[in-house]
Formats: sequence, structure tokens, C-alpha cells
Amino acid sequence: MTTLTIRLPEDTSSRLEHLAASRGMSLNKLMEELGTAALAAHDAETRFLTLAGAGDRQAALAVLARLDDADRTTAL
Repeated sequence: MTTLTIRLPEDTSSRLEHLAASRGMSLNKLMEELGTAALAAHDAETRFLTLAGAGDRQAALAVLARLDDADRTTAL
């Protein structure tokens, strides 16, 4: 496990703390989940661009459908 220090505006930090509390989790756990979601979105975009570059239309549309499903189930 790694420790990461970030600087955020006070308002952003306060809002994230309130969000974590409203979900019954620590700020650390919230940031871990948000980071995981951001990486998953990046990986999906990279895969989509790779498939699009290869010209596999059906596979690219399947990725978009999975992204839509993921957005509906993980909306903040």
C-alpha cells in the first residue's frame, strides 16, 4: 500500500469528507473507490480506441453498451 498526499481546495476537501460520511465510509476508502472508477473508465476508453482503430464495429459497440450499463449502476 502507498501513501499519497494531494492538495485540494478547502471546499473540495470538505465536500469529499461529507460525501464519504454520507456513504458511511472513510475519506480514504472513498478516494480508493473513485480512483478505481477513474482507472476502469480509462481502461475502457483505451480498449474502445484500440477496437475502433482495428475497425471491429461490433466489438466497439459492445464496449459502449457495457460502459452505459456501468454508468447506470455506479452513478455517484
